Amino acid sequence: MEAAAARLKAHPWVPALLPVVILAAAIGLFVALDAPGLDRVGVPQEELAVERTVLRPGEIELHLRNDGADPVRIEQAVVNDGFAAFDQSDEEIGRLRSSDVTIRYPWIEGQAYEVMLITATGATIDHAIDAATESPDAGTGFYGLMALIGLYVGVIPVAIGMLWLPWVRTMSAHWMRFVLAFTVGLLGFLGIDALLEGTELAGQGAEALGGAALVWLGAVAAYLALAGVDGWLSRRQEHTAFLVALGIGLHNLGEGLAIGSAYAIGSLALGAALVVGFALHNTTEGLAIVAPVARSGSVRARTLVLLGLLAGAPAILGAWIGASFFNPSGAAFMLGIGAGAIAQVIVQIWRQMRRDGERGLSPNVAGGLLLGLFVMYATGLLVSV
Repeated sequence: MEAAAARLKAHPWVPALLPVVILAAAIGLFVALDAPGLDRVGVPQEELAVERTVLRPGEIELHLRNDGADPVRIEQAVVNDGFAAFDQSDEEIGRLRSSDVTIRYPWIEGQAYEVMLITATGATIDHAIDAATESPDAGTGFYGLMALIGLYVGVIPVAIGMLWLPWVRTMSAHWMRFVLAFTVGLLGFLGIDALLEGTELAGQGAEALGGAALVWLGAVAAYLALAGVDGWLSRRQEHTAFLVALGIGLHNLGEGLAIGSAYAIGSLALGAALVVGFALHNTTEGLAIVAPVARSGSVRARTLVLLGLLAGAPAILGAWIGASFFNPSGAAFMLGIGAGAIAQVIVQIWRQMRRDGERGLSPNVAGGLLLGLFVMYATGLLVSV
């Protein structure tokens, strides 16, 4: 007995593995016996989610994911009430597996189409194409265009907004609290927007992957991760500005995903109005970055450049990803991460305001919060993808 106790003390993790081993053995036996007594009855429940649509001359390609519990076989394809020939990458789509179905159909630019896939059991999967347009080929010019769009809507507006730093430094403590509250209002709107967009995108993806829960999972994970980063960087003067830039960058990554995916399916209204709208909307993000460091003494130009790139450049990456292999569930998770990061940033800025003597919602702070929310709402009306 003493020898056994000594071995357990030397390897304390051994008892922790015992329940895991027993559970694995029980599950293995259950599977090997083909789930005795649990025979499946009734019609299979077939569900498919259309995650992506690619249009080529004479072809409609649908990227599908099995969202149900049973394997699915596609038997027929119907476009606008007429049967169409099709090819598929897999004859049977297993649970959570993906497959591509390519329908041979002479679609016309700008026309709307209703696509219906009929499974082996007679179930139907409907998908609407509002305005058909050819999907762009992913080449050097294509990725260059996505980089240019990301530059216009992410990097340049944020950099312009950071030019307010000298002006912010001249403010009194009273107006500085107003600006910080204004920053919280800006970030709060971005966080709410990310949650709403993420929830909407999650509804377009496979519910079996988590649906809207992916948004909240990403938000909680990001909040906790940034809390740890805050503890690591708490001795650095610029750590709050870094967290603000990181939170905005994660939000702009989700924004880039939306832009890239919209461009890939031809529903992005490229033009001066879009660029102007994003410029006004995102310039205020630059102010949110520099406000926390306005009274921290001199800040190196290199630090400001890096903060600006951290906040704006993810829009370029997001545009590349969104236009190349957009996935609704992945995009919803990323938007959740952006929302969680922004929530942690708001906590940090609020703590800074309390250290400066602000103990409640004074008229000054309340006015800043409301103005920040209103500005982001008003400029957001100019942005449509």
